[in-house]
Amino acid sequence: MSADSVAAEAGHALDRIRSLAKHTPLTPAPWLTPSSGGQVFLKLENRQTTGSFKLRGALNRLMTLTEEQRSRGCVTASSGNHGAAVAWAQKNLGIHGPIFVPEQTSPSKIDKIRQFGGTVETFGTDGLDTEQHARAYATEHGQFYVSPYNDPQVVAGQGTIGVELLEDLPGIDRVFVAVGGGGLISGIASVLRLANPLVEVIGCQPAESAVMAASIDAGQIVELDSGPTLSDGTAGGIERDTVTFALCRALVDEFVIVDEDEIAAAMRDYSEAEGERIEGAAGVAIAAAKRHTAGGSGNSVVIVCGGNVSDATWASVTASGVS
Repeated sequence: MSADSVAAEAGHALDRIRSLAKHTPLTPAPWLTPSSGGQVFLKLENRQTTGSFKLRGALNRLMTLTEEQRSRGCVTASSGNHGAAVAWAQKNLGIHGPIFVPEQTSPSKIDKIRQFGGTVETFGTDGLDTEQHARAYATEHGQFYVSPYNDPQVVAGQGTIGVELLEDLPGIDRVFVAVGGGGLISGIASVLRLANPLVEVIGCQPAESAVMAASIDAGQIVELDSGPTLSDGTAGGIERDTVTFALCRALVDEFVIVDEDEIAAAMRDYSEAEGERIEGAAGVAIAAAKRHTAGGSGNSVVIVCGGNVSDATWASVTASGVS
């Protein structure tokens, strides 16, 4: 799968999903704008229907299934947001099937999956072992497995964000994207780079689970233990055959690794400025932008990838200090 093919399919994907997925706002963030005169904009995927960007990829994948595949049902694995997106898409498209989550998944994210009609099953302690179990279950039961990131149609669905960005802000100099399995950044970067080969693509990861950055450095997918992180949506291992690895290696200019204090501070800063909560993965991208754009110029876009955060987690963030 090439970046050009992803970009081309992202346009078709947007036509496919636009009746069900929101065109989310792109808003200026003067509180993030550097003194050098550059401008920072926020792409508010936390205001997507299910509270995160994941709805785009899930919808596109399920809407491209054959009638036979739909009738058999689909299975997925998720730390929460992808599961909620699949549950919502299943309900609206008349498709059934279980959603597997790791044991440590946030109760609030499990509740959201169930609120959308999803059937939740728990397995494993790391995102990767949950994915492997869900794939095996799908094979055993003759159902389609919907990967959170390792699927060209899922990547193209996430790429619809890039299409919207080009519609709303033609001149983009750099983009900051939180990275887990790499589907979001692969889709967005493929679209933006086709329009402007000089756009700078910054991958953002928590220090406690920077698997993709370590894998790019090693030249192959590596196994890396993940520590506790506010960015649960990007935590965990990556499938060795993922289509996103080559795309990330080709398209991501650099990775910015942030610590837990920086993530918490970014979450607080956003809440104070914008009046709403965001989750840790979104905080990762904002924290990276705060550090990176200090002397930058031009137009920067930060993908605020999700807003699904539990009351308990938010309480710990707000109690952890002053940004």
